[in-house]
Amino acid sequence: ALMDLVQQESSKQMNFNFKEFKRFEKQIILKKVGIHGQKEIKKAKILIVGMGGLGCPLLTYLAASGIGDIGIVDHDKVELSNLNRQILFNYSDLNKSKVLKAKDSAKKTYKNIKIKTFKSRLTSKNIKSILKNYKIICDGTDNYETRYLINDFCKKNKKILISAAISRFDGHLFKFDFTKKGPCYRCFMPDQPVLENNCETEGIFSPVAGIMGSLQANEVLKTILNLKSDLNTNILIFNSLKMTLRKIKISKNKNCINKCKE
Repeated sequence: ALMDLVQQESSKQMNFNFKEFKRFEKQIILKKVGIHGQKEIKKAKILIVGMGGLGCPLLTYLAASGIGDIGIVDHDKVELSNLNRQILFNYSDLNKSKVLKAKDSAKKTYKNIKIKTFKSRLTSKNIKSILKNYKIICDGTDNYETRYLINDFCKKNKKILISAAISRFDGHLFKFDFTKKGPCYRCFMPDQPVLENNCETEGIFSPVAGIMGSLQANEVLKTILNLKSDLNTNILIFNSLKMTLRKIKISKNKNCINKCKE
């Protein structure tokens, strides 16, 4: 029966052989995925900004799920202090480019994946050239300046933004579908805090990075498959000490500089 399904899809000129079918069989048998859904996953083009504690599990699960085209952005090299949570790297990778080592790892997970690396810091000067060819943008950065930059560009250019942040024992997850009207990250946080709350300044419990990066991957795949999601315009807050997940609605801010209320 499996072979019949593969042959039927092959007759529709789907780039799917039996070996690849078996590779993703456990997803394909899900009624909400199927062969059509797996085809959509393979066609998807995703950009990940930041190959740190969030980007590593995110890339791992997207590659394992069969995403066919991923861009990864990070200017940093692997440091010893990264290894407690950035699971794609090891001691032999120290002082080497994060995006290049991450690419090597993703290709080992799924050899048919296309990975484009951007070994640079995201700025207002290069953001258009880097983000323009991707529909879904994943923000795993660790500073407010870059988060605002990505949010504003995605809002203006009607991208889908799936963003996560981690610090200490907590994680936040956002999804903004800017192809539709709604709030943005600035509606939630209009002004940049005086102090940066990130792994470097406050520390991080390593499993929190894995959990939040995996939740980002979950939202990416649900978005590709057009599965109903009530996370859009909500913030998901995870507390690893209390083991709680809660959602808070983000409303349009009438004073938002992106004019979300209009």
